[in-house]
Amino acid sequence: MKILVINAGSSSLKYQLIDMEDEHVIAKGNCERIGIDGKITHKTSDGKEVAVDVAFPTHKEAFLKLMELLTTGDCAVISNISEIDAVGHRVVHGGEKFFQSVVVNDEILKEIEELSELAPLHNPANVQAIKACTEVVGKKVPQVVVFDTAFHQTMPAKAYISGMPYEYYEKYHVRKYGFHGTSHRFVSGRLGELLGGLEGKKVVTCHLGNGSSISAIKDGKVMDTTMGFTPLDGIIMGTRSGAVDNSIVSYVAEKEGLSWSEMNSILNKKSGFLGISGVSSDCRDLEIAASEGNERAQLALDKVVYQIRQYVGGYAAAMGGLDAVVFTGGIGENSAAVRYNVCKDMEFLGLEVCEEACKNASRKEAKFSTENSKVQAWVLPTNEELLIARDTKALVK
Repeated sequence: MKILVINAGSSSLKYQLIDMEDEHVIAKGNCERIGIDGKITHKTSDGKEVAVDVAFPTHKEAFLKLMELLTTGDCAVISNISEIDAVGHRVVHGGEKFFQSVVVNDEILKEIEELSELAPLHNPANVQAIKACTEVVGKKVPQVVVFDTAFHQTMPAKAYISGMPYEYYEKYHVRKYGFHGTSHRFVSGRLGELLGGLEGKKVVTCHLGNGSSISAIKDGKVMDTTMGFTPLDGIIMGTRSGAVDNSIVSYVAEKEGLSWSEMNSILNKKSGFLGISGVSSDCRDLEIAASEGNERAQLALDKVVYQIRQYVGGYAAAMGGLDAVVFTGGIGENSAAVRYNVCKDMEFLGLEVCEEACKNASRKEAKFSTENSKVQAWVLPTNEELLIARDTKALVK
């Protein structure tokens, strides 16, 4: 079975074609600048690559081009579209309606559209991609949607309800939803395979990248997570502020004469690593700058480590214990310094790590806690596309 996995944004469309017999990626690529001008980068598993500037007025043209590259020319990997057995789509927001992946039909598509007010930048693009895909591959090819928010729907009300008047939850669905659910689900599931199951296990998964979130998972189910109503909540990220006292927002907006949209842009695009350091939104750049004596870059790194430690300790308390901590995502998988500084001096929690093992754990699946540690520490590379493909295969079959 060959499954095409789609991750669509408002102006982009990333894809992978996966052979589910052995779960290897046959080809992958990215359609960029949809609605602006257009470019596609296409790579095959045997090392062939092509990059083409091509007009993408809509997602439909992007689909047509990626299908052309999959089936014709030097980078072709299948003879025709009929070899694609199903398509799996990442959809950002499933609200309270969707707690698992589903096969697409007209009713599901309508419900995803109705949730667009909760994710105005993402859900409309996801819907456009599904409709464009249907036009190109036809209605006979089954499509499945996998929601970023679904894995977090096991949170109890005490974790997801906000401190605002309850009527806003009833009227506008204001609550914590959580994001990065496919990543947290993938790595926690992989940990379960390594530990012989998640029943009775209390785990903290740390998805750390340009966007970051941390989840508390007990018996394989999410008890709490750091991102909230939107992906802005939680710890500092590349350009996002994370949780901020709401009064600061109104205070600064009044002082600077900023509109709510301008303030929202600052919180989402000019804060976090970039805002604190003044150097970059990229953790790698901060580590270089800090090593050269840049105090603000070091402050940004110290801040994020401090916050992650707070959540690890807090979630251990909330779950009544801790069996493992998992690091994934661009920073989680690659920054040994962040991982080690989060985990060191946590013997009081039963966590003891080896600095050398932590350094050697980057970019691969590895445990870096000591043999005497009661709590395990792991690096587990995430693979959200594979999870989407697996869900698609299961539902189609």
